[in-house]
Amino acid sequence: MTDKKENILLSALQLFASDGFNATSTSKVAKQAGVSEGLIFRHFENKEGLLKAILAMGESKIKDLFAEIVLETEPKLVIRKTISLPFQVKEEDYDFWRLQFKLKWELKNYVSQKMDPLEMALSNAFKKLQKPKPELESKKLLLLVDGISSALLKGDLKNKEELHQFLLNKYEV
Repeated sequence: MTDKKENILLSALQLFASDGFNATSTSKVAKQAGVSEGLIFRHFENKEGLLKAILAMGESKIKDLFAEIVLETEPKLVIRKTISLPFQVKEEDYDFWRLQFKLKWELKNYVSQKMDPLEMALSNAFKKLQKPKPELESKKLLLLVDGISSALLKGDLKNKEELHQFLLNKYEV
């Protein structure tokens, strides 16, 4: 990938994450990237193509994070790793994750099935541990992780290590 193309992607990611996809124009991306708007269209066709390229780059991050959990056979480790997910995200990846959260609300065609394998793995873990209503328990935990992730990305979570340990203890994992 050329430096200019990478610069376009990074600028778009930052702007989409901070200002939102709908509020960010290709001219704004071009200005921040230090390139012509025509170069964006040449490489990505349109703004949607630019978003698609950013999301494709990030899909491997999502797959890597989830694979370690989904392939785990020990139920307590599935739960532990799920709880630990938001606490392990590197700050340099925050823009990508901010964008994921913004897209949930901004775009009607946002794919929410990304969480299905994780939800299934959690549900199976709670079943193996003979917890009542394992499907609801897995949904509850994923909503909790989602809320924690949101608070971390917004900078609203000051006691993250304490909360992380509290949850691991609460779920006895």
